[in-house]
Amino acid sequence: MQYGAGANTPASGPPGAVDPLLGDAGLVAAARSGDMRAFERLYRTHSGKVMGLCLRMTRRRDVAEDCVQQTFIRAWRNLQAFEGRSAFGTWLHRIAVNEVLSHARNHGTRFESNDETVENAIAEPGDGAREHDAGEVMDVERALATLPDGARHVVVLQAVYGYSHEECADMLGIAVGTCKAQLHRGRRLLRERMGVAAEADDE
Repeated sequence: MQYGAGANTPASGPPGAVDPLLGDAGLVAAARSGDMRAFERLYRTHSGKVMGLCLRMTRRRDVAEDCVQQTFIRAWRNLQAFEGRSAFGTWLHRIAVNEVLSHARNHGTRFESNDETVENAIAEPGDGAREHDAGEVMDVERALATLPDGARHVVVLQAVYGYSHEECADMLGIAVGTCKAQLHRGRRLLRERMGVAAEADDE
């Protein structure tokens, strides 16, 4: 994994192994002091979920990989700006969402899905979806991949990753009302795709 080039990336961290008991806060503090081993630990801890988020949002593995790479490069370069007011994983997700949206704006990306992308999107550890039957999860992921970008992004962030309307709206740069409308639309379309009878949404 590369985080940057030249002056942006130290050649090596301070000598000695990273304390295996350090949590994210301790690893961030160590990484800020130039310890690349600490940042490697943060990468190994969070890269799977960041990849899952990018895959679900882009529906293209090559684009998702680029976005993950850029997310961690940006995180490394801006580590001093992380204030710890949110979880480190949440901060990474915000960066990742920005990278996905920036890539789409800059490259005019038309995101397309396939079964391999769907399988990869549900493969990352720590997902609540793992509690359900694998076939059912695959059906949901396939249906999710068919949603229009706006609705899919909101459903991914709220229904899959558990962010609030306000957090989701902030990440996507949209109004809270728009976020709620897209979630309602996404849920309705998912039910239609899966042949599930309509039911009241919990707002």
